[in-house]
Amino acid sequence: MSPAAGPTSLELYLVRHAVAAERGPDYPDDALRPLTDDGVERFRRAVSGLRDLGVQLDLVLTSPYVRARETAELLSVGLRPRPKLFVVDALAAGEKPAGVIAAVAKHSATGRGASRIALVGHEPDLGELAARLLGAKGQIEFKKGAVCRIDVDRAMPSGPGTLRWFLTPRMLRGLSS
Repeated sequence: MSPAAGPTSLELYLVRHAVAAERGPDYPDDALRPLTDDGVERFRRAVSGLRDLGVQLDLVLTSPYVRARETAELLSVGLRPRPKLFVVDALAAGEKPAGVIAAVAKHSATGRGASRIALVGHEPDLGELAARLLGAKGQIEFKKGAVCRIDVDRAMPSGPGTLRWFLTPRMLRGLSS
């Protein structure tokens, strides 16, 4: 591989949004529910754990929902160097994995494309995406604020990939210095 060609694999970091306000009369539109103060604080500590693990991202793709965007912003601000952030409609709740995979392919195109991408979204969609990327059926359960890394071939971002790690939010906070 020539140096100009870039890496042949993609590191995908699937991130479920942090703890958000409950559904109900205060938020009749589910897309507008923000993170709670506790959710913000816990996820900041989780991002510190990611930083201590040496995680670096080229970009963060996020659902347009408020709670996911807020989680993505905390992730972006907390890592060095700071990755670029893009809102991607394919990561909205209820969307199918194919749209997410197409967005990953677009942002990781050969040449100067990103090779370390976080995808911030919702359950059960992230769990279904993780299973698809790993060549499994069903879904993998993500707690709020959980992160997993799956490496896939740049030429085949739909998988099958390799699960490098899966960390709960409590484990990430425990890694924080």
